[in-house]
Amino acid sequence: MHIPDGFLSPQTYLPAAAIAVGAWGWAARGLRTTLDETQVPRLAMTTALAYGLGLVMLPLPGGTSGHALGIALLALLFGLRTAFLAYSGVLLLQALLFGAGGLTALPVNALAMGLAGSATAILAFKLLRPLNESLAVALAAWLAVMVSAALIALVLGIQPLIAQRPDGAPLFFPFGIEITLPALLIPHALIGLGEAALTLAVWRYAKARKWLP
Repeated sequence: MHIPDGFLSPQTYLPAAAIAVGAWGWAARGLRTTLDETQVPRLAMTTALAYGLGLVMLPLPGGTSGHALGIALLALLFGLRTAFLAYSGVLLLQALLFGAGGLTALPVNALAMGLAGSATAILAFKLLRPLNESLAVALAAWLAVMVSAALIALVLGIQPLIAQRPDGAPLFFPFGIEITLPALLIPHALIGLGEAALTLAVWRYAKARKWLP
């Protein structure tokens, strides 16, 4: 669901960049104290998995693509700050090496998927864990995908309202929310099911080896 360069107006990506820089600074604080020598290899492996998942992209109508994220895995195993930083790195590498997403859109992509997706996964897991841990993990992963997709859809869908030519024609992304929301949410509801199954499998593997925080 990466947003590529050229789809967002400066009125969108410049404020997003300012917010993202502040969020990256916040996330980096105390990072050395939260990661020990046993966690770093696990973080590297999980980040590589998220990187690989993000490269398997399905073109979608409405100007973006669909793919699994792996963000819930990072969030549940390593916490919000670490997951946000790790996934931001994933997005940066994908943009630089494969053109998946863009540099001007990186702040929006990072905030929508890396930060909001992670926060959604952690909150859903904490709320649902008392009922059933496996269900909590699966729903946390599914909801992380759906919230990220919804935010990307909303950001894209408001572009025609933000930047227009004198005749009213959109300067950047041409489709409104009525197109972007169903175009992203419907396929990602299915993608999220696969991500939920994968997240649960890895969670159980990590739990069996006592890797969980």
